[in-house]
Amino acid sequence: MTTADTDIERRWELFHRWGPHGLLGIATLLAAAAAELMPIAAERRSAALLVLAALVLQLCWARAARTRPGPTPAGALYYTVRWAIGFALTWLNPFFAFYVVTGYFDAEKLLPGGKRWWRIGPFACSVAVAGAQAGGMPFHSAGQWVVFAGLLLANNVLLTVVGRLAEQEEERSRARATTITALRQALDENAALHAQLLVQAREAGIADERRRLAAEIHDTLAQGLTGIIAQLQVVANAPDPAAAHAHLDRAADLARHSLGEARRSVQNLAPVGLAHDALPQALRKTVDRWGEGTGVRADFTLTGTAEGLHAEVSATLLRIAQEALSNTSKHASASRVGVTLSFMDDEVALDVRDDGKGFDPLTPPERTGTGGFGLDGMRARAERIAGSLSVESEPGYGTAVSARVPLVRHD
Repeated sequence: MTTADTDIERRWELFHRWGPHGLLGIATLLAAAAAELMPIAAERRSAALLVLAALVLQLCWARAARTRPGPTPAGALYYTVRWAIGFALTWLNPFFAFYVVTGYFDAEKLLPGGKRWWRIGPFACSVAVAGAQAGGMPFHSAGQWVVFAGLLLANNVLLTVVGRLAEQEEERSRARATTITALRQALDENAALHAQLLVQAREAGIADERRRLAAEIHDTLAQGLTGIIAQLQVVANAPDPAAAHAHLDRAADLARHSLGEARRSVQNLAPVGLAHDALPQALRKTVDRWGEGTGVRADFTLTGTAEGLHAEVSATLLRIAQEALSNTSKHASASRVGVTLSFMDDEVALDVRDDGKGFDPLTPPERTGTGGFGLDGMRARAERIAGSLSVESEPGYGTAVSARVPLVRHD
């Protein structure tokens, strides 16, 4: 139940508790103002005694209702006695029908036995109300009886219509409450599923990084060490000092190259650019460094309102950008590169465009970036977090790499 529903229930509870007191007070004031309707002193004394009895009844029930909530035989007795006092007062003065109207609102709350009794109670109240509307009881002419019958019919038709509308509104409220509950459950399930997907994506990323490192060690470090060993073996068997010196230089070059590859592999274990910066700042620095290192004009653009992203999402987009830029420097021969990060309602988009020589996407060349993945690797990274990657290119017209991933905020 929402806060608004709780507030409405509280107000209805206050009305059921103090409404009869208020309506009794209004009816008494109006009856006192129209004293000529009770010209006989005995009628005035009777009305005063009945008002006092009604007041005592209300005070007693206000205390008893706290320990006996809901429809009970005691509630039915209270409802019946209150109606009898109200009918007697209305017989003496029609303005007391205001007090009888209370029975329209709390029949379901007080009368046990289901809808049949809930209809009988308001019908009994409508008899007193219609009598007051017809000019007061007792009736002194056939015309008054006809008017009374018409008013009684009209009152009950109105009660039926209003009751039906109230039932429909209650059914809609229950349906809305059921829908809200189902939506909350679905949101909870989606959140749990989302968390599970992120865990699986992280585990898949770890396994993928292990495979990548194994391939890099085999392709770079192992081959470099093999070359160094081969050069040293030649040195050991070379009789000419000049030739031996040349082979030693080659071995030193291979060692420096292997050391650089080892450092690069270590750096690629985690996106160090995200250690102190959010994704937009890390991308901007990456683009600036890449432009300075390659001499190619590189621009970074941020669109939408930047939000703190989950670490897995930020790392994935930064890796894709780094690999796309590496591919551009190795293969595109571009003079200008643009990187755009776009925050939308439910997704984040990364676009890397260049004006290089392009290629035919149906027969792409082997374009391997710094991560050792190339286009297939970038696509695999995006798909691991329920995203996608598309490539648009044409020979002579540049290349555009576009990644779309869900907008998952950080915890």
